[in-house]
Amino acid sequence: MKLSSCDGSPIGGYFELELPVRRFQPYPNALRLQSARAAFLALLQNGKPKRVWMPKLICDVMLEPLRVVDTEIVWYDLDDKWAVDKQVSIFPGDWLFYVNYYGVCKANIADLMRRFSWSQLVLDYSQSFFDQPEDVLATIFSPRKFFGLPDGGMLISKLTVPTPTVRDKGSLRRSSHLMRRIAVSPEAGYEEYRRAEESLNDCKPKQMSMLTERLFESIDFASAGAKRRENFLYLHGKLGRDNCFKFDIEGLVAPLCYPYLTNDRQLRQRLLENKVFVPTYWLDSVNRLGVDKAERMIANCLPLPIDQRYGIKHMDRIISIVGKGC
Repeated sequence: MKLSSCDGSPIGGYFELELPVRRFQPYPNALRLQSARAAFLALLQNGKPKRVWMPKLICDVMLEPLRVVDTEIVWYDLDDKWAVDKQVSIFPGDWLFYVNYYGVCKANIADLMRRFSWSQLVLDYSQSFFDQPEDVLATIFSPRKFFGLPDGGMLISKLTVPTPTVRDKGSLRRSSHLMRRIAVSPEAGYEEYRRAEESLNDCKPKQMSMLTERLFESIDFASAGAKRRENFLYLHGKLGRDNCFKFDIEGLVAPLCYPYLTNDRQLRQRLLENKVFVPTYWLDSVNRLGVDKAERMIANCLPLPIDQRYGIKHMDRIISIVGKGC
């Protein structure tokens, strides 16, 4: 009797989590790493730009890769539409890094592509997972901002960036909050979530962990994208007139959230009291922005949840809490 060929993987024993394997996998050619900041560092190490133009509205964790490779940072401002200031003009050998904020800045990216060479543009799609990459130097994704993953980042680049030889093995330590939210409550796992985030501070590039890859391969991306889009458009239909943040919804796919800019200073607390959890992004940017811009872009712009866990009845609950007032 001839034995069948075998890859040597274990057969039998106790069961693991039963996760489906989806046929459709987005961005199959992307380099999968442990975080978006690790993806940025891998890009910098291979591209070696002279300087990188960074928005003042950015998390400090995305600055660490620049410090690691000792690359000069040049700051630029955003206008009222969150687009790159018209006065910005970059030089040969420089890169410009731009965030698709909340996943609603597609028109601003089109403007960038008219103004600058593709070879100098790095786009941060950490908040716009479902947007297809443009014809630019590189695009960085952070799927854990859209799905229940312990870590993970992805890089699509015209540069040749080799796969790291070391694979990340920290995912188990970053997974407890995912389980605790299901088993207990969101509040019960919050401190573990914070510790998981802090554990990603080391941005030395590593391959995405086996656990995160397997979880990623189980996601129903089509359903998640459709639900996000449906919820986003529903909120916009009800709240768009009173939203002080005016953005173009044409071409939007499935954003991170619904950014609602308001002058109602009590709204964030009102949402929290009603167990609608709204994060505050870019707090470490306040000193760079100045008081007025920080108040507008950080304090008063509320990222309302629209993700695939929720439906229209949840959106109606949010709308009833928001009320009116810009």
